[in-house]
Amino acid sequence: MTFVVGENCIKCKHTDCVEVCPVDCFYEGPNFLVIHPDECIDCALCVPECPVDAIFTEDELPEDQKEFLQLNAELAAIWPNIKQMKPAPPDAAQWKDVPAKRKLLER
Repeated sequence: MTFVVGENCIKCKHTDCVEVCPVDCFYEGPNFLVIHPDECIDCALCVPECPVDAIFTEDELPEDQKEFLQLNAELAAIWPNIKQMKPAPPDAAQWKDVPAKRKLLER
C-alpha cells in the first residue's frame, strides 16, 4: 500500500509533509505535490502534517479521487524530487477546501 496526495493539495501545496518524510518520496509540480508509490514506505508520518488533509492511503482515497493514485505515479516520474520544506503559495489559505480543483492542476 502507498500514500496518495489528493485533490485538496492543488493550489495549496504546503510542504510540511516533505519535512517529515524519511525516504524523500515527494515530488513537486507547479501547484501540487505527489508521492512516488514505489518509494513510499507507508510510514504515515506525512498524514498528520498536511494542514489541508490531502494525503490518504490508497485504500482510503475518496471514490471521486481514485484517479489520483495513477496521477501521483505518473507525475512523480517526471517532476523533480523535493526534500526540504518551502513556504506555501501566498494564496494557499484561499484554496483550502475548495472543491473540484482537479482542472486547476498544472503539469
